[in-house]
Amino acid sequence: MSGLASAANIPELRRRIVFTLLMLLVYRIGVQIPTPGINGEALAAFFQQNAGTLFGMFNMFSGGALENFSIFALGIMPYISASIIIQLLTVVVPQLEQLSKEGEQGRRKITQYTRYGTVGLSIIQSMFIASGLEGMAGPNGEAIVLQAGLQFKLMTMLTLTSGTAFIMWLGEQMTERGIGNGISLIIFAGIVARMPAAVGNTIQLVKAGELAIIFIPFLVIMMIAIVAFIIFAETSQRRIPIQYAKRVIGRRVYGGQTSHLPLKINIAGVIPPIFASSIMMFPATIGTFIQIDWVQRVSAALSPGTIYYYILFVGFIVFFCFFYAAVTFKPDDVAENLKKNGGFIPGIRPGKKTSEFIDRVLTRLTVIGATYLSAVCVMPTLLISKFNVPFYFGGTALLIVVGVAIDTISQIESHLVMRNYEGFMKAGRIRGRR
Repeated sequence: MSGLASAANIPELRRRIVFTLLMLLVYRIGVQIPTPGINGEALAAFFQQNAGTLFGMFNMFSGGALENFSIFALGIMPYISASIIIQLLTVVVPQLEQLSKEGEQGRRKITQYTRYGTVGLSIIQSMFIASGLEGMAGPNGEAIVLQAGLQFKLMTMLTLTSGTAFIMWLGEQMTERGIGNGISLIIFAGIVARMPAAVGNTIQLVKAGELAIIFIPFLVIMMIAIVAFIIFAETSQRRIPIQYAKRVIGRRVYGGQTSHLPLKINIAGVIPPIFASSIMMFPATIGTFIQIDWVQRVSAALSPGTIYYYILFVGFIVFFCFFYAAVTFKPDDVAENLKKNGGFIPGIRPGKKTSEFIDRVLTRLTVIGATYLSAVCVMPTLLISKFNVPFYFGGTALLIVVGVAIDTISQIESHLVMRNYEGFMKAGRIRGRR
């Protein structure tokens, strides 16, 4: 409580916290505003029936906005997709790579391209969603779209694209005038907002006798253990010692300091689970629309709980971990920068040998990180398929929630420490993920 009291005593920090909370409130209000022309009851019943498909995943990231088909139905996913695409293009397009090295001006230009990409993806996704909804029906055969046609498509495209652009603006305002990464906080709020309903569903299952009450303490202990494990893994680093040679310029001696190069265990973050989950949900999504015998067999074979699902899911996570690490971290560039600044790793020759050493350490860390992500993400499907647990105690959602919470607390503590306050923890600083 002393950390919270200290935060309340700093006017600037207090304003940032209040502003962030108000922006999150605006977001949650927008989630409840429906898009015109939709049968809400039929759509909710459809989502309840198809919770394990891509629709269920997008609904989770939008905080239930897709299930309500609100003006924020697309959520922030188009912005995330555009950001990932721009980041990958930065590696292969020389012009974008040059922009990324131009400091603040280049970063603003890349941000502008990301905004354009977000609007473009929103238009495309909203068009496909509007067309798909016109051909869909609820469990009882009732039409989801009240009046299909060109007018509905145009209205849906305009509404959903405007909603995503507004969420993007909210996130940028929270980043600039609030605390931490606004986009991450919006996803965090959407996931957390659905937790009370999941807890209520668990209570209903216990009352109905479908879930043994003796199993609840075990689940609580397991949830606490998983959260503690995620916090440990997300804040863990492999620190490579760096020594800087002494340089004499005139009468002054520069360098000679000892530093370190921090490498995260999970350098890829939540990108691999998101991509892997999206790919693994495609068969179930296709099986919802195509009633062909072999398509239904493939969809059933790759559904959560089967051995094929686990093998492919873990394989995709491992692949995306190594792919993302390869495109975002360049050992050659790090070794070259160290050499230019007179830095070296003790016992390792500068240049190529340093690059090979960093690459070897990064490969081992990526193996550990991929194993950690696979364990956390496979846990929910095991609990659901084997023990009938009604909601996830792991997976991508929990990784995002815990990671964003760590970053937000670290941001607040940075403000406190800058003003000579002790921070939240008396025993030591909270180490962020970055």
